[in-house]
Amino acid sequence: MSVNIETNKFSDAELIKNLPGFKNKYITTNGVQLHYVEGGSGAPLICLPGWPQTWYSYQPVAQQLAKKYRVIIIDIRGMGSSEKPQAGYDKKTMAEDILGLIVQLNLGKVSIMGHDIGGMVAMSLAFNHPEVVEKLVILDGAHPSEGMMQMPLMPAPGTFKEKMDANMPYAWWMGFNQVKGLPEQLLEGRFHYLQDWLFNYVMVDASKMTKLERDVYAQAYNDTESIRASNAWYQTFNQDIEDTKNYQQLTMPVLGIGSYISYNYMNMGLPHVATDVKVVGILESGHYLFEEAPEQVLEAVVPFLAKKNKSK
Repeated sequence: MSVNIETNKFSDAELIKNLPGFKNKYITTNGVQLHYVEGGSGAPLICLPGWPQTWYSYQPVAQQLAKKYRVIIIDIRGMGSSEKPQAGYDKKTMAEDILGLIVQLNLGKVSIMGHDIGGMVAMSLAFNHPEVVEKLVILDGAHPSEGMMQMPLMPAPGTFKEKMDANMPYAWWMGFNQVKGLPEQLLEGRFHYLQDWLFNYVMVDASKMTKLERDVYAQAYNDTESIRASNAWYQTFNQDIEDTKNYQQLTMPVLGIGSYISYNYMNMGLPHVATDVKVVGILESGHYLFEEAPEQVLEAVVPFLAKKNKSK
């Protein structure tokens, strides 16, 4: 009984109370039921979270964005209260999930903002359906590419310390999450050990991730099905990389926002896949930018979204 009470503390129905003006909603699209929260009015802004988080990761910036936009924050396939099917975790299929929502809600063209894995899905939507994407915002992440194949199995000597080294990053979990079955056995009921280690490793100030936020995410990834589904985002990277070979350059305005870890990589990589790119570095923040630097994120995003496209 105590487990159920604890779980209810972190339910969507309880958490939405921390985001006045937003409501929980569900939609079935592309054969999968997605949970999303919606608030505000104006031009639509789709927001996609990353690993190991849920829609709640946008809580530090959502209300400010909702002052000007109809903000729709989606638990992507396999995340939070969305369905966790056995397949469909390649980013092209997940982009079709988002397209289905856009069509069903009759949103027309949207701006889309994605962090981490959510950024990969957002970019896939832009690659595959540029006709529905007005503007694209990517935070600390980009679509899988062949560069991933160069990631080291072993850390460079002297670089694997308490905090991730920006020049020689060692992301061992990218390999760990490729393994099927074992992570579920190791992490079920103990996900917070991995999560808390990760937050400390990739954040400049891990205290900015509150106890409530840690508890929310630990609960969301603490069971076998949630671990299996979220790891499937990583296990499809080979297919994602293959898909990029058929993509054309993006022509809509693209804003990349990078932490101290990813800014240099985004600054080098995004101009190869898009023609209208601006990359902003928030170098005093680590990977979880909404929690560490919400004001700086808004300072970059709000003017970008407000600026009229050159073609208009």
